Amino acid sequence: MKKIVFLLITGLTVSVSHSQEVSDAIRYSQDNLTGTARFRAMSGAFGAVGGDLSSMSVNPAGSAIFSNNQMGVTLSNQDIKNKSDYFGNQTSDKENSFLLNQVGAVFVFHDHNPSNNWKKIAIGATYENTNNFNNNTVSVGTNPTNSIANYFLAYANGISLGDITQIPYKDQFYNEQQAYFGYRGYVINPVANTDDNTQYVSNVPAGGNYYQENETHTSGYNGKLSFNIATSFKDRLYLGANLNVHITDFRRTSTFYEDNDNPLQSTETISNLRFNNELYTYGNGFSFQLGAIAKVTESFRLGLAYESNTWYDLYDEVSQSLYTTTQAAGGQPINNNVNPNIVNVYESYTLQTPGKTTFSAAYVFGKSGLISIDYAIKDYGNAKYKPTNDAGFRGVNSDISNQLTNSGELRVGAEYKINQFSLRGGYRYEGSPYKNGTTIGDLNSYSGGLGYNFGGTKVDLAYSYLERKSNQGFFATGFTDGANITSKLNNVSLTLLFEL
Repeated sequence: MKKIVFLLITGLTVSVSHSQEVSDAIRYSQDNLTGTARFRAMSGAFGAVGGDLSSMSVNPAGSAIFSNNQMGVTLSNQDIKNKSDYFGNQTSDKENSFLLNQVGAVFVFHDHNPSNNWKKIAIGATYENTNNFNNNTVSVGTNPTNSIANYFLAYANGISLGDITQIPYKDQFYNEQQAYFGYRGYVINPVANTDDNTQYVSNVPAGGNYYQENETHTSGYNGKLSFNIATSFKDRLYLGANLNVHITDFRRTSTFYEDNDNPLQSTETISNLRFNNELYTYGNGFSFQLGAIAKVTESFRLGLAYESNTWYDLYDEVSQSLYTTTQAAGGQPINNNVNPNIVNVYESYTLQTPGKTTFSAAYVFGKSGLISIDYAIKDYGNAKYKPTNDAGFRGVNSDISNQLTNSGELRVGAEYKINQFSLRGGYRYEGSPYKNGTTIGDLNSYSGGLGYNFGGTKVDLAYSYLERKSNQGFFATGFTDGANITSKLNNVSLTLLFEL
């Protein structure tokens, strides 16, 4: 109710399409490594191992490995630090989060009839926070050539001045709204002051050396609720399936500041500006998984799993404001505020994220331990916004196909048991989803942990470290300069497990 009242107070507008970007598709296509502490300590290499509440997220046949009923809960503390390099100037920021990472249960039903080869059925349900969006990034530096004016020019050129000035902001489409900000904030000027003018020029003084700051704060989560069923044939072949419900809630607040000390002109030009953007995306999705694990020998296991595309129904809410200062030679600074005080609520749209195939192998050393390897393939170029024949989606779908590629993910994990103690370690590598390999770079992660078995209760602890580099533009259109970001994520997870 509060949300509805807020929209009514500030103003409400409904448009057909927000300007979706390739980076938005990537956000919902990637999952961070989450789950139980044992799972995280071994870097998620459980496709042929099973017997862990989070193993079902890799291979749904894993629940049939359980011998007894089990339930568990996992808590995590995540610390992420981002180091930014923008034209040689370095800054850093960090964010710490404490969250309920995973909760789940599996119930195993044995068939003791010796003539029945189907030995048991396992039914499970889990919830996992597959991605935590809490993050802060600050980039500061002096851009030698490009101004944010190029962003507004990219949207304005081709749109008539009449469409920008004569239609109320709340009735405009997204491209027109961006042009409206640039024009009303005096960042851009029309070549001719007529309604049919469609060409614009920058009102930021030429000369370069634009001091710029970009601050971005994100929050929210991607969650997955899975319902699992699995069975075993002669305790040699394990088959399983998942039905998954995905829930997403993402907020991004960004502010971009720019100023310059280039020579003033006889007419008023931009001295500084601040452009604020707030995006709220929420919705849900559906996917399914199929998997199999085969005991080739008592010690050697192979696994194969397929995760379908995820089909999201998403909603976007966007609000923006622009504050500029203009000044002419010999004149006083003039402050200009462009704040429609409106939240744009857009119609729902569908995002289809790519599926994934995982190949797994594991060798179990009796009750002493195991070594496991998973290799997964995901084609990010298959992500797409729907309906695909929508004019607003054709361009971004073409960009997705042209910019994104197949990505491989390698997970290696090991466990060694000493009586009730377990020692664990793992390594994870994931290739860049971009063809250029730099917009989002390769991921490297190391993990370790230990556990203690009290009998009916188990306690597991894990630590993981992740590092990834990226260079994404502050804006996707017109002004695409961005900072080199090195992200380092430290995670500590604690799991309590109970056999029922």
